[in-house]
Amino acid sequence: MPTPSTNKLNKPHLKNVNSKVPRQKNHKPKVAMILSILFAGLGQLYNRRYLKGSIFIVIKLAFIVTSLESLNYGLWGLRTLGTIPGTDHSIRLLVLGVLALIVSVIAITLYIFNIIDARKQALKIQQGWKPLKFRETVREFYNYAFPYIMTLPGLLLMIFVVIFPLLFSILLAFTNYDLYNSPPRNLVSWVGLDNFKSLVTVPIWQNTFFSVFSWTIVWTVVATTMQIGVGFFLAVLVNDPRVKLKKLIRTILILPWAVPSFVTILIFAAMFNDDFGTINRDIIIPLIGGDGVAWLSDPLYARIAIILIQTWLGFPFIFALITGILQSISSDWYEAADIDGASRFQKFRNITFPHVMFATAPLLIMQYASNFNNFNVIYLFNEGGPPVRGQNAGGTDILISWVYKLTFDTNNYSMAAVISIIMGLIVSGFAFYQFRKTRAFKEEGEI
Repeated sequence: MPTPSTNKLNKPHLKNVNSKVPRQKNHKPKVAMILSILFAGLGQLYNRRYLKGSIFIVIKLAFIVTSLESLNYGLWGLRTLGTIPGTDHSIRLLVLGVLALIVSVIAITLYIFNIIDARKQALKIQQGWKPLKFRETVREFYNYAFPYIMTLPGLLLMIFVVIFPLLFSILLAFTNYDLYNSPPRNLVSWVGLDNFKSLVTVPIWQNTFFSVFSWTIVWTVVATTMQIGVGFFLAVLVNDPRVKLKKLIRTILILPWAVPSFVTILIFAAMFNDDFGTINRDIIIPLIGGDGVAWLSDPLYARIAIILIQTWLGFPFIFALITGILQSISSDWYEAADIDGASRFQKFRNITFPHVMFATAPLLIMQYASNFNNFNVIYLFNEGGPPVRGQNAGGTDILISWVYKLTFDTNNYSMAAVISIIMGLIVSGFAFYQFRKTRAFKEEGEI
């Protein structure tokens, strides 16, 4: 069937799109940019964007009237931390200074956006672009800015709930804020990197830090690996076709997860008690004799007990997670392996393990990061004890529990902030590196 010739098609809309608009060479982008630098919004008025220019002018005037004096006071307090003991409160000044710093960054960002926007609009007008009418401008702004408007409350919440405390704790690490330098009686001063140097040079801090840090690494690796290994082993075992009563067994194995962890920890603390604990009284002493094992008073046995408790608390989640993954693996893979004569170990190594790790690797990595800062087990079991000679931390204290003691027991806030920074860098670096290497986090086509 013949088709109409394409030459006869009417294309008035294309003609309108391609038609040239006369340029306005007299409109200077530099003028718009200079006006925006002199006062926010003037460049937009020069571009005949009256609504946008008025908004920028109102925002700047409101900022000058309401916040400029407070910002000056806050930045002064951040720089000096006060000058008159008994009158100036250094920590309050530090808080106001951090808030002033955040508000200043937001204001500078808006000011730079105002300058860039004025220059871009002037360039477009110079090339022939005509500003839209008011209704069309509102519609275009709504379509463009809708996702930013929706995310703005969450961004503000993150700034003042996450970024503000983070900046405050980081700055605190560079002060001498402790029990002997507590406002308002005394002023807090900036000490630079002295706290970081003391952590690795002063004997008591050096011994405590390296002891606690090494135990934290051992605790994280051993406890997490054991809970993952036990959960993985039990999930594979229960998933075997020869095992009967699978539902009952799975229910029993998940029960430790159903009990609140703090209840379980307190019960285990009583069971491991050196004097009246059931483990010593009913198991160790009848079988071995003697006075039992010093679970709470000997650092080595206390660490072993804590690792066993964390294994008990953590394996049910891994068991439930891997059980779901195992049930999603197609039986055709195993049937094909049986036809090829593969052994049980070969099927586990080439089918089961790769599938499970591909689906669960990010969550398993988070288990390591979580146990690195697992405060509950350490503190509820024996409050980080027993004491260790020549150190200001207990034998089972990890970094997070040591920070807690420095903050609430000895009021050494600056050193606690230093250790918190080190912890944050370790966890962030480890998590970032592992996530980048995990196939489950790569984009499609990069695998």
